[in-house]
Amino acid sequence: MNIHEYQAKSLLRTYDVPVPQGRVAFTPQEARDVAETLKGPVWVVKAQIHAGGRGKAGGVKLAKSVEEVTSFADQMLGMTLITPQTGPQGRIVKKVYVEEGCSIAQEFYVSLLIDRATSHLTFLASTEGGMEIEDVAKTHPEKIIKASIDPVAGFQPFHGRKLAYGLGLKDNQVKELTRFAKGIYEAFVHLDASLIEINPLVLTNDGKILALDAKMSFDDNALYRHQEIENLRDLEEEDPIERQAALNELSYIKLDGNIGCMVNGAGLAMATMDIIKFYGGAPANFLDVGGGAPRERVTEAFKIILSDPQVKGILVNIFGGIMRSRIDAQRLTC
Repeated sequence: MNIHEYQAKSLLRTYDVPVPQGRVAFTPQEARDVAETLKGPVWVVKAQIHAGGRGKAGGVKLAKSVEEVTSFADQMLGMTLITPQTGPQGRIVKKVYVEEGCSIAQEFYVSLLIDRATSHLTFLASTEGGMEIEDVAKTHPEKIIKASIDPVAGFQPFHGRKLAYGLGLKDNQVKELTRFAKGIYEAFVHLDASLIEINPLVLTNDGKILALDAKMSFDDNALYRHQEIENLRDLEEEDPIERQAALNELSYIKLDGNIGCMVNGAGLAMATMDIIKFYGGAPANFLDVGGGAPRERVTEAFKIILSDPQVKGILVNIFGGIMRSRIDAQRLTC
């Protein structure tokens, strides 16, 4: 599950992660009201959608007056913002985040995620702030710093120092970044996150560390422990088919191919998609009905697959050891 930038910053603030002051607005007048309560003389107006690359698409504007804040909010609200992560259809902007500006001395990239190869939480950091980390990995892999955290010992000050020294920080800045990284780690663990990405993290001219942007994703399987996180869900930002699948306890992800897949077990589903690709085809989806799926769930699975106009055929691959194959046979004959 993903949340908006303004929601992520509100959560991080509770873990003493420094972020600029700001508030969300749903109308140009609300944006003006927010700007008037914040320190000037510069404000930033940001479109709130679940996608990166907003700045290059015109979704982030620097305003030098309250009037400009109002004007930029008016331009953004209702617009269709197209970024590399939205696809050509884009996303409609329904809210903006207005925050106080800051004087930037240097930009960095910092994220925390799960390294499945080591089963450790791992910090990634780079001096190439503002860039997509995938691009940095391709062009300048030597500029990516890693700090792996043993789950038994947890975060230690030396993890923060490793990141800080790798980014070229000195003196009090090292302590600042260590506190920052500790707050990120605590938020990640306590909230059952799957990703926290700060891009960019900035060092201001007066030596402060600030999260200028924030992206957070959460483990859906742990949301039952965090109703406060579940309440932040923006259903309008989620794919309607994937949302319908989730309501029926189905694991579904839409892909670009034309061969629908109906499989039980995530590993078997991945193998099935690999087989389709190996023989020159293209899977239209990942869909795992799970073990012991009842007839109603299988019915919904077929409906969801067939709702995709790109699907020209369906490959059903069921492992009978964890599910009664006759249930699928009954659905196929209906």
